[in-house]
Amino acid sequence: MQDKPIFFLQRQGSPYAAAFQEDAMIKADHLTRFFGKNKVVNEVSFSIGKGEILGFLGPNGAGKSTTMRMLTGFIPPSSGTAVICGHDIRNHPLEVRRSIGYLPEAAPVYPDMTVQAFLEFIARVRGFSGREKKRVVDETIEKSFLPEVRRQTVGTLSKGYRQRVCFAQSILHDPPVLIMDEPTDGLDPNQKHEVRTMIREMGRNKAIILCTHILEEVEAVCSRAIIIARGAVVADDTPEGLKARSRSAGTVRVVVRSGPGFDPEADLKALQEVKDVVVLSRDGGRADLRVYPAGDPSETARGIMQGLDSARHTLESVYVESGRLDEVFRTITQA
Repeated sequence: MQDKPIFFLQRQGSPYAAAFQEDAMIKADHLTRFFGKNKVVNEVSFSIGKGEILGFLGPNGAGKSTTMRMLTGFIPPSSGTAVICGHDIRNHPLEVRRSIGYLPEAAPVYPDMTVQAFLEFIARVRGFSGREKKRVVDETIEKSFLPEVRRQTVGTLSKGYRQRVCFAQSILHDPPVLIMDEPTDGLDPNQKHEVRTMIREMGRNKAIILCTHILEEVEAVCSRAIIIARGAVVADDTPEGLKARSRSAGTVRVVVRSGPGFDPEADLKALQEVKDVVVLSRDGGRADLRVYPAGDPSETARGIMQGLDSARHTLESVYVESGRLDEVFRTITQA
């Protein structure tokens, strides 16, 4: 959970003035959005401080992208508001946009421009000119791993490279806040690693929202995660805290190969450190089992390694489960 204090909302000054983390760079206050009679986002509130990378998760249609579009000023909220770097999205939209780097899901670019020309255009829009414009464009091309295609027309690039070009435009002006919707979509494993490394490095000095379907990405990059379902926030915790809610968290996973006629399940249940055993799979003499500890999981793991008869069973692996984020995600969003 958040380490910094959260305060109750107070209506003063702006009709939706909110008190969150005192040093928060992003404060969403009861953001709500209707499309017709359909409430797509339902009073979403959260705050993010400098140095936080927030994973924003949810199933399709949960309201993730709509929330991002309200935060960036792309669409107005039906009610509620947000404050970005001290600027209210309703009252000071230009100041908000200057403070944000935004990578939309669809990676919008001008396909008839070269990569160089497109980023020079973005630099001019952001107020750069002369030598400063050349410097920020060159640095951004290097940071985004684009030197080899800088003279190539954007429309001829692969999906992964187009995504990188759009990523480049979002970081070109070195904004204090980054909002990224599926930033690694279309990238190969090497490119994903490069982009995730860059996000982690930038996250030391920025507030970043990472909207993604990829749970592995949240575990790899994010310091905190919010899960949204049916337009409302249903969980807000660290990735480790969310995994700890998993039914498998704190159990001991055992993969064992047993000799003919020997039953690893029965022999494991006979150990005093073991409360129960569930067989996950069997393949001939090899079994994958989940052990529920009678006490401390680490002690149970040690008890298994020391107490299981090596003449009857060969242990291939023994480890304590930290929990599964995908299991928690399904449980929370399907409730």
